[in-house]
Order: sequence, then structure tokens, then C-alpha cells
Amino acid sequence: METVMETATTKKVRSVRPVGTRAVLAELDGLGDVLALQAMLDKSPLPGQVDVLAAAETVMVVGESASATRAIGARLMELELTPPEDTDSRLVVIETVYDGEDLADVAELTGLSVDGVVASHTGQIWTVAFAGFAPGFGYMVGENESLSVPRRSSPRTAVPAGSVALGGQYSAVYPRRSPGGWQLIGRTGARMWDLDREQPALVRPGDRVQYRAVREVVTAPSHHVEPDAEHHTAAGLKIISPGAQSLVEDLGRRGYGPLGVSAAGALDRASLRRANRLVGNASSAAAIESVGGGLTVEAVGDQVLAVTGAPTALSVQSPSFGVDSEEPDGGATPGATRTVPMAAPFALLDGEVLTVGAPEAGFRNYLAIRGGVDAPVVLGSRSADTMSGIGPAALKPRQMLAVGTETVSTAVGSPELQPDFPGQGVTVLDVVPGPRADWFDPAALESLTSQEWVVTPQSNRVGMRLDGTPLKRNREGELPSEGTMAGALQIPPAGLPVLFLADHPITGGYPVIGVVRDEHLDLAAQVPIGGRIRFRFLSDSPAFTSIPEK
Repeated sequence: METVMETATTKKVRSVRPVGTRAVLAELDGLGDVLALQAMLDKSPLPGQVDVLAAAETVMVVGESASATRAIGARLMELELTPPEDTDSRLVVIETVYDGEDLADVAELTGLSVDGVVASHTGQIWTVAFAGFAPGFGYMVGENESLSVPRRSSPRTAVPAGSVALGGQYSAVYPRRSPGGWQLIGRTGARMWDLDREQPALVRPGDRVQYRAVREVVTAPSHHVEPDAEHHTAAGLKIISPGAQSLVEDLGRRGYGPLGVSAAGALDRASLRRANRLVGNASSAAAIESVGGGLTVEAVGDQVLAVTGAPTALSVQSPSFGVDSEEPDGGATPGATRTVPMAAPFALLDGEVLTVGAPEAGFRNYLAIRGGVDAPVVLGSRSADTMSGIGPAALKPRQMLAVGTETVSTAVGSPELQPDFPGQGVTVLDVVPGPRADWFDPAALESLTSQEWVVTPQSNRVGMRLDGTPLKRNREGELPSEGTMAGALQIPPAGLPVLFLADHPITGGYPVIGVVRDEHLDLAAQVPIGGRIRFRFLSDSPAFTSIPEK
């Protein structure tokens, strides 16, 4: 009898859905099961587990490879969930002025008075269930649902940093100025995200939060100092012109999903690795990622460079010498211009200027300097994350970039063959269906793969916005927020896909109809504005089944 009862009450993962080839989404029966699975995976990671992203009703597990991810999916189906052990979680007090724009609306929605809303918000302990949306944004669950309210019908384009808000069953504090659709009830001076702290996030999953009403906001001081764009260095590169956009990128930062931090890093990882290999760097060394040509740099000291990615013309201008100057022995003709090849190491001597032309095909270039770009390391990476603001800012004219020491070999003596890059034709990207393909009928799935999608000018490193015939859902409403990843094809209510790239938010509430195969993300990153994309479903997509009813 005891054995039967134990079997009947055993809690398991309800189902597992593939999220591309490098992640799986475990569906559970409620937030309690989510927290249980998250705690189990944090305490005893599965083989090949890279990241765990808990959300309202799901846990997404990212694997280090396709084979490791398949094994993780099978193992998740076998796990028996056990309640998380009691831990010495921190209690964080957040002082709040309750004067939010939506405070009266929340009172009306809940049937409480304004004072009743404040009393309910401060009179219970909130627990951080998971992070998402932005670094430092913690989804907090209260001890009761007295303050459960819908999100605003019309999201604000900008919510001030420090805004205390309610959305659904959750409370949260906006860590930085950003768009948002939650109900604003107050504001705080607490710094929810501060890279100068040992733990940047003020609240982390598992922490308990007590809101305390105060009359005045006291803003905690920040000791963060922005780097000087004109800081001079002994050797490296001086930015003459950054072009449309140039950023410092390496292979990104992984494992910080629970803090709301995406991987970021180079969009075309293969081109970054190729550039580093050519100049003898470690494959993960930081380089310059530029878009659309126009990048111009000057060597400070003799340097060895390589440019990969979109094929383009590379020209080098030698320094001009005045009438009274004497040209160095063996130097170039004063003011002479020469060309250098793509995907090959070349010397850029002190004072020489390199200009990267407009791409003949493709969209992005990677300029590596021997030793790597010596930008500050933030959470294990030198990469700029354009959505969260983590990492170096976009490059500016007259900015100096120091050269690092990340060399592992000599420079390569002969050019490498580059792959073909997207041109005037259609770029075909392989897609794994789901995890929410069931939100669409067969006609919508057929429409996704049968038409050509055009990359719009609203695209950026967060995501590629595509134009075409909108896809229709087969159900109303929105999903509870769940983990997302680079390659995800989210379908907002308007029906036009957004292909998430490296700087994407780690959670989202729009259904993901499919996920671009990880190996095709480098190719996607090279499709220019106005380029055309066709999606092709993989026939051998991974599949998992639900736990059978007992």
C-alpha cells in the first residue's frame, strides 16, 4: 500500500519539448515544481548542462552540444521531483515610495483601497522565483494573490529605472530604463543591478524580499566609472571612424541566465574564430565586429591584423611625411595606398590607417589584432551586450583600444578560404519546429517555410525583424514567460517573426514556432538589411514525449 501511494504522488516533469538542437524545455504543473527542478539541477547538474532558465511554468536547460542536449531531455523525463531543501536564503529589504502612476488602477482592479494595496504589498514576504527580461529583473511571488493584476493593455515605451511594479501574480523592480507593460505602484532607489558589486544582482532566485514604505527615495551611490573614450595607450588601435556600428566582441558569456544575462558575443562566431586563428590568438580573444563597412583604424605601434567575415575591399594608407621630414629606410612612399587581402594576416605599421570597405556580400566583418583587444572583462567576457548595456560601449572616434596578450601561436602564413556569404539570392536556414509550433495550424507552418522573408531595417543584434505574410495563431492569449535562446523564431500578435540573435532577452511571452539550428546562426548573422530568408524544417528534429498519466 505504501509503495502504491508513493508512486501515485510522485511528481515528475510533465513533458519535454526541444528548443532547437541545443536546449530543451521542461513543462511542469506549477511554480512549486519549477522551483523544485531548478534547485535539483543547480545542486546536481546533468552531464553537459550549460545553463538553467526557470520561468513561470517551465525550466529550459541548455546543453553544450546537440548530443548532450538529447541526453538531458531523456534524463529530465526520468527525474522524480523533490521539494527544494530549506536554505539560508537572504532577506533583502527594498525601501519604496508608493506613488506609482498605476496605483489607483491597481486598487480598483483588486477591490482594495490605495492604502490597502500598500499594506498588502509591504505586509507579505516575496520570493524571487526566477530572473529574466533584463539583468537584475527578478520575478517575485508573494505569499498570497491579493495583488494579482493583469498587465497594462498598452505597454509604456519607457519605464524609469527603480520602478516597483506588478504584473500577473508577480512583483518586480525595473533595474534600468526600458519598455514595459507592468502596473507601476512605486519607486525605489535600490540598485537592482550593479557590476561593481561582487554579486551584481541585488536579488537572485531563492532570495526573499520585504518591501518597506518610505516617504523619500534614497539612491544608493554607484562607483562605476565609464572608460574614457580618448584614453591613450602605448600600443593598439586608434578608432578614426567606427562606421555604422562597431563593437568589441568575443565568444560571449555563458552560465548567467539565472541573473537575466544573455550570452551576447560575436554573431558570426566562425568568422571571429577565423580572424583570431589567422593572427595567432586564442579563438575566444576579443576583436572588433563591424556592420556595413566604414570602419577606419590607425595603428599605434606596429600591429598584425586580419579581417574576416563579409568579403570587402581593405585599403591601407601610409602616413604622409612633411617637407622637412625624412622618410624611414624601407618605408612606403609618403601617403601611398595599398590593398591587403581578406582572411589573411597583414602588418599595419605605426601610423598606417586601415579602412574596411562596404561588403560585396554578407553584412558583418571581424577585425582581429594580434594579442586581442584588451577591453575590461565583465562576467567573464569582454563582449558588448547591446540590450542589457553590459560590456564596452559602441566604439567612438578617437577612442584607443589597447592590445592584449592572448596569443597562442604565430600568425598564419597563408590565407584561409572563407565560406560563401549571403548575396542577392535567398538564404536558407534550417529550423527545428517548436517548442510552441502547436500554437499554429498546418497552414501557418506551411506559410513559414514556403515564403521568402525580408530582413527589415528595424533589425539589430537583439533580433532580426522579418517582413512577409503574417502567420495566424490558432489560439488566443499569451504564454506565461519562458526561457528563450538565440535562433528562436518568436511570433508576436502581429504575426511577423522575430529571429532572436545573441543579445536577446532570456525570457519571453510570445510563442516560438521554431528555432534555427545553431550551426546556421553564423549564416543568419551575415544576411544584410533587405536580404531574403527562407526557412526549412529539419526532418530529423529531436522529439520527446509526455509523462503518461498514472
